[in-house]
Amino acid sequence: MAEDVELADSVSMAMLLVMETLAPTERAVFVLREVFDVGYDEIAEAVDKSPAAVRQIAHRARAHVAARRPRGVVSSAETRNALDAFRRAVETGEVQGLLDVLAPDVVLLGDGGGIKQAVLNPVVGADRVARLLYGGMGRLTAEVSLRPAEVNGHPALIIRLDGALDTVLAVRFDDGLISGLYAVRNPEKLSRMADETALRR
Repeated sequence: MAEDVELADSVSMAMLLVMETLAPTERAVFVLREVFDVGYDEIAEAVDKSPAAVRQIAHRARAHVAARRPRGVVSSAETRNALDAFRRAVETGEVQGLLDVLAPDVVLLGDGGGIKQAVLNPVVGADRVARLLYGGMGRLTAEVSLRPAEVNGHPALIIRLDGALDTVLAVRFDDGLISGLYAVRNPEKLSRMADETALRR
């Protein structure tokens, strides 16, 4: 169990976003082969495919992951500016402001841990993500606070409702635009994060 937690904590937000764009079989093959170094014959049995088909799936999955790796290095100043522009757009509900900082193929993932409401499937595309964020913020009646932070080495926004930690929104940048958002609302993960951020204040 402890190993599972360590493994889960070591997976970067960027890789989670990429993995969510793979088909389920591709994801299984990629993880079994690339992470656990399982042989093609054994994977073939597990996914009920021929070893030749598994090799093709692994090749496609590797190519897909390579194509979605971060494309351009963004300076810390650019990251701060883009994160601040994103925060202002979310706070004001300015849809065009959101669209200006979101990459066309941005992906939003949610993690409510089965306890808190969160998106169940990846939301892909700037228009869809902007509408979801705008709609979600518009329905809130609580006092909302968004604070820039760094979480697990990634830029993020800490979202508090009436002072209580509600969501950590990890942000991935490529070429100066937001290409990935990972909204963590899972209370178990947030309780660990609350302890860590309290120590840094």
